[in-house]
Amino acid sequence: MESVFGLVGNGFVIVAADTSAVHSILVHKSNEDKIMVLDSHKLVAASGEPGDRVQFTEYIQKNVSLYQFRNGIPLTTAAAANFTRGELATALRKNPYSVNILLAGYDKETGPSLYYIDYIATLHKVEKGAFGYGSYFSLAMMDRHYHSGMTEQEAIDLVDKCILEIRSRLVVAPPNFVIKIVDKNGAREVAWRESIKDGASFPSA
Repeated sequence: MESVFGLVGNGFVIVAADTSAVHSILVHKSNEDKIMVLDSHKLVAASGEPGDRVQFTEYIQKNVSLYQFRNGIPLTTAAAANFTRGELATALRKNPYSVNILLAGYDKETGPSLYYIDYIATLHKVEKGAFGYGSYFSLAMMDRHYHSGMTEQEAIDLVDKCILEIRSRLVVAPPNFVIKIVDKNGAREVAWRESIKDGASFPSA
């Protein structure tokens, strides 16, 4: 029941993801951060099998860092997206990763960009995108309310509308979400939207 979505605004990209680590009918934790900071101006929001998601995103993060260390300049967002797509395509013929990715970034020359990369190595540059069961509702809300050139506050309000819609319409909805943004000032966390605290105490019988 994962929910990962993002959109491009006026000079920034905002992404949100649920924070539930789930296996079958069990919730193992509700504060799992599924949005990784690739470098100072890139974010990767991922959904999929937990092992694949963590291993693959860490692999991409380390290789992006290695490129910058070797060459003295960071990869552009488009280059990082194409590298990620290439690694998924290579693995697809051997031992595929069950992971879907929204890669967000900001470049001085081209500004903000958002890339949709799914588990079969499809790559698209998009204005808005989503993965998981929550995508049915978040995409519907973004189709209705999204417009190009959104301000940061308008984008946060739209993300909150998507979260509210997912919580109210999805039969097994994730309770908590993390929201992050990347712009000319870098990648940073905006907020957590929590309805359940992890490790909450339960009344004794």
